[in-house]
Amino acid sequence: MQVATFVGGPFIGLLITTCGCRTTTILGGILSALGWILSAYATNVLYLFITFGVLAGIGSGMAYLPAVVMVGQYFQKRRALAQGLSTTGTGFGTFLITILLKHLCNEYGWRNAMIIQGAVSLNLCVCGALMRPLNTVEEMSEKEIEKEKAEEPQKKIRSLQQETVKLNGILNDEDQKDGDCTNRDLIDNLPTIQSNSKGGGGNEKTWRTVCKLRLLKEISYMTSAIKKGFEAWYSSYFGAASLFTNKVFVGFVIWALLAYCSFVIPFIHLPEIVQMYGLSEQNDIFPLTSIIAIAHIFGKIFLGIIGDLPCVSAWNTFLLANLTFGICIIILPLCHMYAGLAVICAILGFSSGYFSLMPVVTEDLVGITFLANAFGIIICANGISALLGPPFAGWIYDVTQKYDVSFYICGFLYMIGIMFLVLKPCLKPKKNIGRETSEMAPM
Repeated sequence: MQVATFVGGPFIGLLITTCGCRTTTILGGILSALGWILSAYATNVLYLFITFGVLAGIGSGMAYLPAVVMVGQYFQKRRALAQGLSTTGTGFGTFLITILLKHLCNEYGWRNAMIIQGAVSLNLCVCGALMRPLNTVEEMSEKEIEKEKAEEPQKKIRSLQQETVKLNGILNDEDQKDGDCTNRDLIDNLPTIQSNSKGGGGNEKTWRTVCKLRLLKEISYMTSAIKKGFEAWYSSYFGAASLFTNKVFVGFVIWALLAYCSFVIPFIHLPEIVQMYGLSEQNDIFPLTSIIAIAHIFGKIFLGIIGDLPCVSAWNTFLLANLTFGICIIILPLCHMYAGLAVICAILGFSSGYFSLMPVVTEDLVGITFLANAFGIIICANGISALLGPPFAGWIYDVTQKYDVSFYICGFLYMIGIMFLVLKPCLKPKKNIGRETSEMAPM
């Protein structure tokens, strides 16, 4: 489910570009609820994989990515803290939903629990309805200017269109071939058709034509919006203004491919490390994975606060947290006492709060306009890494018969990913430098 949530990032970015955050979130809530409800009727693992894993997972992703984009649009001064506070909901939600599902399964059975959870997921539609898009004063003024410019030629063309649109609403054959008269122009003449039809008695055929033209108008608007959104989405990935022409962003994607593979290792092999060192009794009292989860929640908030400080940039905070996380993965198997493991797990969980800074640094790299598409690529890379990470860790154990080796290798790969982040000053485009030299040359 989590892999489907992440891997669908680029396509969710297309939906956001085309339909907006509000519509995408509402559709995501419907898909998520549908996936949970259909899972209640599962008869085999394949059916559950499609409904719960794919359908509900994609629905969750369609709610997650728009939420990240909307926070970036609403907050500019305290972006890091805002993203940190918003993403802490995932930690609390996971903790509370786990308890709720256990209670529902005991009371009503797992099938009914799935249906109830599907009903709960419909609240995502309400959350999506609250995502009001922002329109700045400059954007509104530009729209008004464009509207005034567009109305002037339309007034001149209407006289010609009056001859084209007959009483029955049928276009001339020549205009149909040339395509001079659009659906939108036809609707502008509907009041004339209606008044003439009423004055002359009217007929049922004319009113049917009016309804058809109104339907054509809606279809035309939808087609135009989808076409423009797809063109912007395609251009951001493969066009001249592709995101992959940004070398820093490419390095960020490579880091994302290597990062999440190492992120899942502690949750997979940490219980085996505890058992290998004979610390199962102490771990049962207070599990180390719980320490990581709790510290992760606080890490998101505090790293968000630090990232907003004027003296410390969000990128430097993000880089330092990544470096701390990678070091903790490498030294974790070296601690043979429960107290030492608890401290390392707390630091590891706290530093993993850098996930709240990912949207912030992504926006700094590509801008708010391309945030949806760029962050969609990043979480897609995380999804691929999460899909390949556990099998890779299992393969390392099969070859070495040691669980600690997987920590060392994955920690080393994580450090390689950090190197691409450290190289940011070297990969930064030198457009400003060239512009400055060209401007100073005449002097």
